[in-house]
Amino acid sequence: MKRRNFLAAASAAFVAGCNRVADSAPGTRLFAAAEDWHKSAHRLLNPRDALALEFAPEDISPFFRGNGTTQPAGDYPAHEANGFEDWRLEVRGLVRHPLSLSLDNIRRLPQRTQITRHDCVEGWSAIGQWTGPQLSTLLNAAGLREEARFIVFRCADELAGAEYYESVDLVDAFHSQTIVAHRLNGAPLPVRNGAPLRMRIEKQLGYKHAKYLTAIEAVASLDRIGAGGGGYWEDRSGYHWYAGI
Repeated sequence: MKRRNFLAAASAAFVAGCNRVADSAPGTRLFAAAEDWHKSAHRLLNPRDALALEFAPEDISPFFRGNGTTQPAGDYPAHEANGFEDWRLEVRGLVRHPLSLSLDNIRRLPQRTQITRHDCVEGWSAIGQWTGPQLSTLLNAAGLREEARFIVFRCADELAGAEYYESVDLVDAFHSQTIVAHRLNGAPLPVRNGAPLRMRIEKQLGYKHAKYLTAIEAVASLDRIGAGGGGYWEDRSGYHWYAGI
């Protein structure tokens, strides 16, 4: 627990202090090299199937705060008003069998429940119980094509007029604790926490856990998505694409 506290705080301080350097061309190259080293070192020290720490029910935080967008605009309020009955999750891109899943479809899949710690790059943490199908279940049903290398998460929320998105590679996509969560602490996911669906990628910091999930897209490259950084904050604020903890 202390080690994870330290890593989360260190990551927050690193991001806050280094954005100005990252704006320069040498800084961009430096941080790209550092990120590659971090990912390689992290995965060398942590086998790809190693689990993030899980907790007991008595460890669950009394309140799990929302962060970033907590009430999307656009079509979202209408979906919220009808209990997300018409919400669809698409699995698309480099797949052999594209899927369009309702919430009922999601609930009928095999489920995983895990009590884990959410570490935000801003320095706060909370422990919650999450339930949903493993992402690997959806990807296996859709059938990834051989050229697929990354999984992109599309979201209903926007910040500053731009769609929020995130992405991971196939190692994190197929990790057993990477789930499409629809329940938090035994109840349907609250709006502030990403209802009706959000990602839980337990081996990475909180900004990787995309909320208000509308689509899961398999791609060969991240270069032409957004600004090419692999995520909303990676494109804008110097956040590392690989945020392993």
